[in-house]
Amino acid sequence: MVKTASTMLPLGTRAPGFSLPNVDGKTVSLSDFAGSKGLLVVFMCNHCPFVVHIRSEFAKFAREYQAKGLGIVGINANDAANYSSDAPEKMAAEATSAGYAFPYLYDADQSVAQAYKAACTPDFFVFDKDMALAYRGQFDDSRPSNGKPVTGADLRAACDAVLANGPLLVTQKPSIGCNIKWKAGNEPEYFTGISAVE
Repeated sequence: MVKTASTMLPLGTRAPGFSLPNVDGKTVSLSDFAGSKGLLVVFMCNHCPFVVHIRSEFAKFAREYQAKGLGIVGINANDAANYSSDAPEKMAAEATSAGYAFPYLYDADQSVAQAYKAACTPDFFVFDKDMALAYRGQFDDSRPSNGKPVTGADLRAACDAVLANGPLLVTQKPSIGCNIKWKAGNEPEYFTGISAVE
């Protein structure tokens, strides 16, 4: 199985701005999370087996941590013209089916994914209350084929630290998943050109 890893954006990076359409048709912006105790931005999609693998546990995780004051937003940047299962209208159905209680936004021109140096789905970025990057990495050690339980242990530890205003986690493992499906000619300089399993 060929996989793509996170770029591991430098810690301390300020959260790049965004203003994107949600599945309910409303626009959601970075400024909407100004009062949060922290912010989790996850690049995801509907069809990637790595996202599907953590889908139900991530939905539970999101509800739990939103209740603790963490802002959470999902962003799909995949090329919907060539990957129709990730089209905006199907995102709405997926959000309902999966029980996502957070905004699920569509990055049509892929500029937000590029600004975050997002590389794979899922790709997690946790920012502190000052919107400085505190964590970028995996949900946990589980993968679709390794038999390990999906717990969200790594992301939980990171979010707990941010919510407690604690120190940054020393160990941060890159997330692994399918590469973001870039539009032809839109591939960023950090894209390796390796295509992950569909």
